[in-house]
Amino acid sequence: MTHMVLEVKESLEERCNQILRNMEASLTARDRVGIQDFVLLDPHTSESAFLDNLRKRFHENLIYTYIGTLLVSVNPYKELDIYSKKQMDTYMGVNFFELPPHIYALADNVFRTMQSEFNNHFILISGESGAGKTEASKKILQFYAVSCPSTKLLNNVRDRLLLSNPVLEAFGNAKTLKNDNSSRFGKYMDIQFDHQGGAVGGHILSYLLEKSRVVHQNHGERNFHIFYQLVEGGEEDLLRWLGLERNCKNYRYLVQGDCAKVSSINDKSDWKTVRKALSVIEFSESDTEHLFGIIASVLHLGNIKFDVDARGYATLNNNQEMHWLLGIPNQVLQQGLTHRKIEAKTEEVFSPFSVDHAVYARDALAKAIYGRTFNWLVNKINESLANKDSSRKTVIGLLDIYGFEVFSVNSFEQFCINYCNEKLQQLFIELTLKSEQEEYEMEGIEWEPVPYFNNKIICDLVEEKFRGIISLLDEECLRPGEATDITFLEKMEEKIGGHPHFVTHKLGDQKTRKTLDRGDFRLLHYAGEVTYCVVGFLDKNNDLLYRNGKEVMRQSKNAIIKHCFPSTEPDSKRRPETVVTQFKSSLVGLTEILMSKEPWYVRCIKPNEAKQPGHFNDVLVRHQVKYLGLMEHLRVRRAGFAYRRKYEIFLQRYKPLCPDTWPNWKGTAAEGVQLLIKHLGYKPDEYKMGRTKIFIRHPRTLFATEDAFQVCKHKLATRIQAKYKGFRVKEDYLKQREAATKIENCWRGLMARKEREKRAWAVKVIKKFIKGFMTRNEPACIDNSEYLAYVRQNYLTRLKENLPKTVLQKDSWLTPPPIMQEVSDALVQQTAFIRKRLSCNIQTSSMFKGKKENYPFSVCKQILEFTCHLCLLFLFFSDLCVRPPQYSVPVVKYDRNGFRPRLRQLIFTQQAAYLVEEAKIKQRIDYSSLRGVSVSNLSDNFLILHVTCRESGLYVLSLLEMYLVKTTNDPSSVWNDFIMCSVRFDIQPGREGFVDFKSGQESMVYRAKNGHLMVVSLPFKQHQLIFEGIVEQLTKFFVFYRNQQEPNRDEDASTLG
Repeated sequence: MTHMVLEVKESLEERCNQILRNMEASLTARDRVGIQDFVLLDPHTSESAFLDNLRKRFHENLIYTYIGTLLVSVNPYKELDIYSKKQMDTYMGVNFFELPPHIYALADNVFRTMQSEFNNHFILISGESGAGKTEASKKILQFYAVSCPSTKLLNNVRDRLLLSNPVLEAFGNAKTLKNDNSSRFGKYMDIQFDHQGGAVGGHILSYLLEKSRVVHQNHGERNFHIFYQLVEGGEEDLLRWLGLERNCKNYRYLVQGDCAKVSSINDKSDWKTVRKALSVIEFSESDTEHLFGIIASVLHLGNIKFDVDARGYATLNNNQEMHWLLGIPNQVLQQGLTHRKIEAKTEEVFSPFSVDHAVYARDALAKAIYGRTFNWLVNKINESLANKDSSRKTVIGLLDIYGFEVFSVNSFEQFCINYCNEKLQQLFIELTLKSEQEEYEMEGIEWEPVPYFNNKIICDLVEEKFRGIISLLDEECLRPGEATDITFLEKMEEKIGGHPHFVTHKLGDQKTRKTLDRGDFRLLHYAGEVTYCVVGFLDKNNDLLYRNGKEVMRQSKNAIIKHCFPSTEPDSKRRPETVVTQFKSSLVGLTEILMSKEPWYVRCIKPNEAKQPGHFNDVLVRHQVKYLGLMEHLRVRRAGFAYRRKYEIFLQRYKPLCPDTWPNWKGTAAEGVQLLIKHLGYKPDEYKMGRTKIFIRHPRTLFATEDAFQVCKHKLATRIQAKYKGFRVKEDYLKQREAATKIENCWRGLMARKEREKRAWAVKVIKKFIKGFMTRNEPACIDNSEYLAYVRQNYLTRLKENLPKTVLQKDSWLTPPPIMQEVSDALVQQTAFIRKRLSCNIQTSSMFKGKKENYPFSVCKQILEFTCHLCLLFLFFSDLCVRPPQYSVPVVKYDRNGFRPRLRQLIFTQQAAYLVEEAKIKQRIDYSSLRGVSVSNLSDNFLILHVTCRESGLYVLSLLEMYLVKTTNDPSSVWNDFIMCSVRFDIQPGREGFVDFKSGQESMVYRAKNGHLMVVSLPFKQHQLIFEGIVEQLTKFFVFYRNQQEPNRDEDASTLG
């Protein structure tokens, strides 16, 4: 037993050492790419370690990192191939921590949580300008557009949701010093989903549009995009109708920043996108025309210039720009821009403006027109996105709002934006702590209070009633008398001078005064100190539009302007709410909306100011990490336990590490996890077991487990591969064996069937042979026909091998069977025929011998063999009682009149010779009409047949050619013509023709100038002897056949001459 315990201890020690060794390998990779979740960072309180991990991942193009469920995103300033449809499919329906951090993982987790719990959620996207907030919200919308169920109705809603972005960006975004597409308003978008997860509607809320940008831009910045898109991309007809020129430098509101053209912005292309988006969102043509008319009117309004009259008041004289202002009469517009309407009890008095006041009134009117038009645009989009179904919907909200801003000069806008971020940070900490505490209580884990910086003291400094900065600013704006920005600063010094997060030049120490001007005040925000310049606070907070300015707008013919300045709007004599008060109220409403939903966070970070890919500015990033509250959030998440997972997920991932839980655990998940961590050797203070989750305190514990799993995973993969390969090989072997068996069975069956057919055929043949043998002496019938055929074939075969050596051996013939007796007798009778043939050969020889120079060569072996074969053919066909052709050769026939050539076939039978064209008989020459055969003494391959018919005739033949002409009947005259190498013949009675023969250098046949047929032949050559041999043999045939037909006629050879 002791020995077994020692072995167990040694094995455990070896396993631990192996885990440590493998941990080192995994840690090497982890050191290179960083940790995916900052919660697992050790030490978690070190800001340097936080930045180091962020930098490692950024340089590996890993721009996303988690802090629990919070997503940190670093702008790469370049395109990354991580947003494709394939990536979306990869992250759909996958556990949040199963794949590397990604904005798709966050969007998918929010969506699945909303569907499973049927409650509302929101995603807060924050960060400074240029950090990528707008792009992040686009990626989330695109993911939902792809992942949600699709129908025609849902696709329409999806398209409107997606295309609302470019419209709002055109009207609400602008180029700033930090970002070429900076959102100059806060946007909260609700996406409504039905019970099946389909996007069925949406709603948009906007916050604090930076209206001052319409009339003023800092150097290096631009006005809102839509102005430049209209001027640069608008159609010529549209610009002509709006009175605009295609030159941004002609408009005062577009040139103050001195950067109308930006290389990274394509205004023409963006204009087309906006036009398309407006049509999809169901803007009518009339709405679109009125909308662009307002944009053009703002540009014309900025170009209005005021003159000074004799009394020092502002006046307008023949200003061309007034013609294009919204169809308002010039006189009404002129009075509204140069006078202020004052009501005193029952009287109305118009007080003239100075030039400065007139410029202020003009700019205030331009800002009011644009601001109200923007609100109308948002409401119009909401109408398009509205869901008509009244049933309950779940909602995912997207809050894309400006991040904390710190510039070299910070004004009223930065004060409002940073106040908003203070409120959101307060909400963020409260919701994070609340969710952490609720999770601990729900799991039955003791909650440990978390120390953190509570920024409520700063929020109170800004928004507290009667004492806060907002109250003091409104009070200074509303009080009678000469209120200025300096008096507002003095009042703050008086009321809140003792606050620890507020300091001015007057209240600061000697060192602080060196960094503050007399018109500045400094607030110590949760993210750091920000110095604000008080100049312009009162004017921007008032944002007054004189009452008669509204009345002027009501006389416009533009339908949108009439809607934005309704006649039913109450003209209260009370001053309207200030801008900061309106913003504070909207923030309260936004906070209420967010508190009613489950929060998710995306924190966007800008790595450098120059927008350079791959450049990581530690100072800039450290500042953003601080004011985004990331370290605070990490401290909250790490206050208790760094890692928590549901039992089922933890067991599913790590069960291969324990033999008792692998491969299938039959008990509950909690029991399996308990057994697993006992096997892994967790210490009691390293973990806690909740009701549904396991809580692990230190990241190193999880890392050790994860590294052991990575090693085990490779071993399991090897085993699985081996098993799988074995299974596949065995499966292939079984398939091949089965296939071989089938092939063998089929082959054997085929061979057996063939053998059976062969035997059946053999039996049938044997039966027929026996029956034929038994009936061999009977007349031919079905029973003995095959047997008799076999007997004939067998006899002829044997006869071929045993022919008599000479024709004189009459008794050496084979004894024939009865069926072949007649054939045998016929063969014997042919000996006489052969004797006659020999005599014919002698006659032919006497004709040519000594008369042709090449006669000795004309008797060739081929001709002799041809003669023998011809005789055998004759014998064979005579047995069948058929008279077959004896000889056939292709020839060319020449007409007697004109010597026109005709291709023919010459065929000899026992009765006659035939000239045939394509199986059609053209001429028939009976042997009885044959009177002679002639050849020249040249090597011309010609022979002449002399025939007698109704009209005298003469045939000239060659092995390859034949010429048919007419001659006289007198053979002697033919012979005489032949000797003179010329043949004369009659074409018609009284008309003669000639065939001339001569020797030359080239063989040819042509019609000479004298009208004769000229045959030119080459000198004697060996290959021409064959032809002359054939002529000799044909001559023999002619003699033989004529003797056969007229046995009593004995002509000598000279007649055939």
